[in-house]
Amino acid sequence: MEIVVLLKQVPDTETLIQIAEDMTSIKTEDIKWVINPYDEYAVEEALRIRERQGEGKVTILTVGSEKAAESIRTALAMGADEGILISDAVAQQSDALGTAKILAAAIKQIPCDLIIAGLRSVDDDCYQVPAAVAEILEIPHISTVVKEEISDGKIKCVRTVEGGTEVIEADLPAIFTAQKGINEPRYASLPGIMKAKRKPIVKKTLSELDIDVTDVGADGAKCTIKKLYFPPERPPGKVIEGETIEEKAAKLVKLLREEAKVIQV
Repeated sequence: MEIVVLLKQVPDTETLIQIAEDMTSIKTEDIKWVINPYDEYAVEEALRIRERQGEGKVTILTVGSEKAAESIRTALAMGADEGILISDAVAQQSDALGTAKILAAAIKQIPCDLIIAGLRSVDDDCYQVPAAVAEILEIPHISTVVKEEISDGKIKCVRTVEGGTEVIEADLPAIFTAQKGINEPRYASLPGIMKAKRKPIVKKTLSELDIDVTDVGADGAKCTIKKLYFPPERPPGKVIEGETIEEKAAKLVKLLREEAKVIQV
């Protein structure tokens, strides 16, 4: 089975984020970059499918800067077979729809039975790219998957919904997004890291894809960032002192009525 995993490189969630001078981007100089955590679940599930079937190929596909090759190399060290990096200055200015168009164009050039992506990226948190890729490729899309089974050219997925789960079956090729709980991603072993150095990472530009470049990048963006800003700081909380529970409760009610004004008499 030929499996493609959509991967994104994002800032580490423990990295201090600072807004750049243009107020529409972030400072990238001192940021630690990692694989999007939800994409780690996608990589792991692809590897498990290949292991269950005893054959196949796992290809990592991403759009990003040259630095994104580091995250692809990490996925290769986990056990993936090949990486493809769409590194193009125009591509990096794309919104979610433009990114989906680029990924779909690249996938059309790859033998592919199944596409797996993370449920969401932890930077922009838009949830849009996998569904848009499925729409462009005209294949089924199943989101928030916590369990999957593949047999006879079909995939059956258990996905989370509000208040429970549901089971969806679709013909292959298809795309599904991995939700937390589907697996526990493996760590890259030392032999895996050494092997990853010899595995290929193919770098492509938009000119090598069958895509209209005016449809992507800043010119093709349907959504633009006008301004970035941090949320206002919250005032510090108050510790209510008192000798008894009754005294503390009376002080709390007074504060809620006179300061917070959430209690009206």
